[in-house]
Formats: sequence, C-alpha cells, structure tokens
Amino acid sequence: MSASTHALTERDVRIAGTEDGMSKPTTKTPDQHETETYELRLEGHLDPRWAARLAVPHLSHLCDGTTLLGGVVADQAALHGLLQRLRDLGLPLVSIMRIGHGQVR
Repeated sequence: MSASTHALTERDVRIAGTEDGMSKPTTKTPDQHETETYELRLEGHLDPRWAARLAVPHLSHLCDGTTLLGGVVADQAALHGLLQRLRDLGLPLVSIMRIGHGQVR
C-alpha cells in the first residue's frame, strides 16, 4: 500500500468531529448524568405490579392491547438493562421512543 492510502483527508477529519481530529473535552462532572425519558410499548397488557419490579414509574394499558412503559432512564446502560429484563421475561417489544430530557408525557 502506498503512503497516500493512509493519509486523512479534510473530509475524514470533519467526519471525526473536529477540525484537528481531536475529540472535544466534556464539561460534565462525574456526578452529572445524561438522563433521557423513554416510552416503551409492549405487546399485551402487563400486570401493573411489574412497574415496580422493572423500576419504571409509569405503566398504562392502551386500548390497542399494548402496554406503555415510561420513565427517566439514567443512561444507555440502564436502558439496555431494562430491555434485557423485558427480553428475559419474553415480553414482545412493539416500539421504543426517546421523548426528551426528563420529560414524561
């Protein structure tokens, strides 16, 4: 391979995120979390007692035969943990939607 094959173009640097190719430092402290609010729709009606076990503050039954779970998730790891618990219980996931920072509809 020639040396030119390994050279970064200006476009590659822009794609990487910054002009100099270095990542931008974050201004967050370790105590700050990027909490997001999600709504998960499951097939069927889940018993309301599962809300506490799944650590979701909102559980409602919809007239289309689905269950809506909603609440703030601390981070992506917590979201993936919730999705794994739902999978382990054999609960079919219909949809998942991020609705914002700390908002619940």
